[in-house]
Amino acid sequence: MEDYELETMLRINSIVVTRRLGSGSFGDIYEGKHLGSGLHVALKVERKDVGGSHLPTEYTVYNLLRHGMGFPSTYQFLSNKRHNVMVMELLGQSLENLFVLCHRRFSTKTVLMLGEQMVERLEYLHSYRYLHRDIKPDNFLMGCGDTSHRLHLIDFGLAKRYWDMTENKHVRQRRGTRLTGTARYASINALCGGEQSRRDDMESVGYVLMYLLRGRLPWQGLVANSREQKHEMITEMKLSTSPKSLCAGYPTEFYTYIDYTRRLGFEEEPDYRMIRCSFLALMYSMKYINDHIYDWDLVESNAEKGGDGVGNEVELGVV
Repeated sequence: MEDYELETMLRINSIVVTRRLGSGSFGDIYEGKHLGSGLHVALKVERKDVGGSHLPTEYTVYNLLRHGMGFPSTYQFLSNKRHNVMVMELLGQSLENLFVLCHRRFSTKTVLMLGEQMVERLEYLHSYRYLHRDIKPDNFLMGCGDTSHRLHLIDFGLAKRYWDMTENKHVRQRRGTRLTGTARYASINALCGGEQSRRDDMESVGYVLMYLLRGRLPWQGLVANSREQKHEMITEMKLSTSPKSLCAGYPTEFYTYIDYTRRLGFEEEPDYRMIRCSFLALMYSMKYINDHIYDWDLVESNAEKGGDGVGNEVELGVV
């Protein structure tokens, strides 16, 4: 980090930056250390003069969710003339990184354990009348230490209320909006310029689950001359790919889930409990134990024993 004003603000608050971790929807992510407590933290840094300010809203959402399981804690919000900084709980690896570690394929057991938690996280978020609007593997992180088995939902830079607080009712359906989120996992409605609601977050989870099961989605790798053209191509392919063909070869519960989310009404509340129970029932019928032992745990255990984690499809339960 080479910004004197930013470093000074952090140092005044007894925080030193140890390394850069990556970037989110708006801003860069660093690992830091609080000198007083010795606590390692994550720092989300936003430049105020680049693309508007989103971090104050994100901090508000995190505070609303602070009592929920599977959402990182926030400790401080710092600001100077040029920067906003959110100091928050340091988590573990993202699902995208763990997916790469596992050779870009997760077992049905791992996907079911993750899917049940994803739906639970969205149910809690939606209960506060907010949408995420950028559901993707990069925005799900595992915890650290005692919470290393727990899935966390992060990055609320694109979050938006689906409830009109003034009129105390659901926002109205409208068309002509620009795509918010990541096209690969976005709902068909979002790609077509529709106002998003709870159903769109839920549909995105379905695409994430099939990505983790299949290793890739049919609309990946399309070549286009512009982002707009690529979004059009993805939209056309999603429209022409039925849930049944997308989920062919995998348990019918995944097809049922995506078909259900596509049929939900704009204002309709998803049946989160029914979905979670269907995933847990499938685990039971397949004789899997919901023990929070994931594929990457087995890969890392194998590596510690001297293996490389390759060729262990039977051990990992990949179907």
